[in-house]
Formats: sequence, C-alpha cells, structure tokens
Amino acid sequence: MTTTLPELRFDSKPENIAVVEKLIDKISADHGIVAEHYGNVLIAMTEGVNNAIVHGNKLDEAKSVGVSCAIDEKTLVFRITDEGPGFDYDNLPDPTAPENIEKPHGRGVFLMRHLADECAFEDEGRIVELTFTNVLA
Repeated sequence: MTTTLPELRFDSKPENIAVVEKLIDKISADHGIVAEHYGNVLIAMTEGVNNAIVHGNKLDEAKSVGVSCAIDEKTLVFRITDEGPGFDYDNLPDPTAPENIEKPHGRGVFLMRHLADECAFEDEGRIVELTFTNVLA
C-alpha cells in the first residue's frame, strides 16, 4: 500500500531547508528509515531543496518550492519542484574533475545521483524525483 504525504510548499529561503530536515525526521520516526540510509536520504533531499531555492528560484521569496513524498513498503519517492527556468541537467561539469575540485558549487546533482537509487528530472529540470529503495525497516 502506498502512502502519499501532503505536499509541502514554502518560500525560497535557505532557512526553509529545515522544513525538509523535519520531514525526513518525521518519516524516519513514523516509517523507520534504516539508520545506514538515513544520511543518504537527508543529504540528497537537502541538496535537492537547496538547488531548487538557490539555483532554480534564485532566492526569489515570491517563488515557492514544493516537496512531496510517496511511501511504499520499503521505498521512498520524493518530488521537489521549483518555479525557475530549468537547467540542462545532462550537461553539468563533473565536480570530481581536477579543475572543479576547489569550486564551492556544483556538487548537488552529483550527490543526488549518487546517494539516491534513482534521480530523474522532468519539466526541463524544474522537477527532480528521488527514489530510495529498501530504506525502510
């Protein structure tokens, strides 16, 4: 049986990343995120929401970010949406390349792709869907 949580919507302010941290904690308390997967879920989601706030909506507080979650037995599927112009998610610089190691930005999508079991983009990058399988007790 799939449980769908109500969508959260919040203004594009960096401090609203705390809303997502609380959501992950609530899901963990209610559905039992396995301890060794908790960090991956938390980091991937905070990176995704940070990207939506900073890069998607350009910190425009008039624009909002949406986060929804579907829970099915041992799987979590999150959708993060923003109101920005989108981006070319298939042509991003490799943050592990020597010329990019020292750069302070550019690791969010890399982390999401490596920490989630699936990372998919829709609507020209305005929607990211992160799937975590076998993460619930």
